[in-house]
Amino acid sequence: MSPIRQRLVVVGNGMAGMRTVEELLKLDAQRFEITVFGSEPHGNYNRILLSPVLAGEKKLADIMLNTREWYAQNGITLHAGDPVVAIDRTRRIVKSQRGQEVGYDRLLLATGSKPFVIPVPGHQLPGVISFRDIQDVEHMLAAARDYKRAVVIGGGLLGLEAANGLLRQGMEVTVVHVMDTLMERQLDKPAARLLRTALEQRGMRFLLQANTESILGESRVTGIRFKDGTEVDTDLIVMAVGVRPNFDVAKAAGLHCERAIVVDDTLQSLSDPRVYAVGECVQHRKAVYGLVAPLWEQAAVCAAHLAGLGHQRYPGSVTSTKLKVTGIDLFSAGDFIGGPDSEDLLFRDPRRGVYKRLVLKDSRVIGAVLYGEVKDGPWYFELMQKRVDITPFRSRLLFGRAYCQPASNAEQAA
Repeated sequence: MSPIRQRLVVVGNGMAGMRTVEELLKLDAQRFEITVFGSEPHGNYNRILLSPVLAGEKKLADIMLNTREWYAQNGITLHAGDPVVAIDRTRRIVKSQRGQEVGYDRLLLATGSKPFVIPVPGHQLPGVISFRDIQDVEHMLAAARDYKRAVVIGGGLLGLEAANGLLRQGMEVTVVHVMDTLMERQLDKPAARLLRTALEQRGMRFLLQANTESILGESRVTGIRFKDGTEVDTDLIVMAVGVRPNFDVAKAAGLHCERAIVVDDTLQSLSDPRVYAVGECVQHRKAVYGLVAPLWEQAAVCAAHLAGLGHQRYPGSVTSTKLKVTGIDLFSAGDFIGGPDSEDLLFRDPRRGVYKRLVLKDSRVIGAVLYGEVKDGPWYFELMQKRVDITPFRSRLLFGRAYCQPASNAEQAA
């Protein structure tokens, strides 16, 4: 007689939640009856590839990770386009927007994040959108067919990818950024200047240190006004000023939340051992992550615990960034600013547009910024993660792995 399967309900059909399910199926495919609720009317797709879809380099079908057939083949019940709106932890039941009630033995929250919209006058006008999901991309592609001018608010990673996509679709694009440098969370000023120059050569315009006061228009957006009184005419405004963890349902259910759902090293909620959480909705050791690599690491640990293999722990993540703009090579990782007790290794080749900066502390790499030549980025990142002593090949470190590997191997053999 086969054992009774436990019920696992997954709230959120995005990359973090479904990666956890995939890892769980590898470990123990028979342990749970799995039900998934998602807010979007699709299967699971690769959100980080929305930028290439906007740029016309990929189709929506190319970025699907799990089709509806995959769910059926794995015995998973999918409720797409029907988000969970309430959790009853006493009765162990979730309630969906369409009124469905499903019981659980274990609950996995993977509600992700939601885009932040600057609450200035006019932000609700038609033609003002965020850049977060398939529907946003479809709106931008439609606008590019009917209109010519776009303003992207936000000079960070997502904003520049949105701007590049709209530029590739034939629009005139102006990027508005409140700071004096692009991608200030990932780049130092020299690398940011190289990036701006390369994007301006493609036709992108920039307004830095610009504070939005209001969005203009009546039936649709027609322009944007800044606090210094200047205005820019536009037919489309894309807000890419950041995201906020989406944990409203968890908080309403009485789970301990601060900036997000607080979890321990097993990805369990501090309030309820039956409830796990992964992804952008999670706060772990005071940190909140918005990049893919930490989500994958969380998913592996969470899946192991759901499968009853409680030997893994999630210690937190060191993150790296790469801009998804074809023809521009950029890599950033770790603490690229450094401090009074760190030192920098610098390589500049203005003619080739190459810039490298490695930040060292106690003979270890703690941060890196690469522009124009990034093939060694993953290796520098590996040195950071493993805390490798780079003393034997310090003088050659900037020239990359090919020049350092023999010394590195010799050191490891010793």
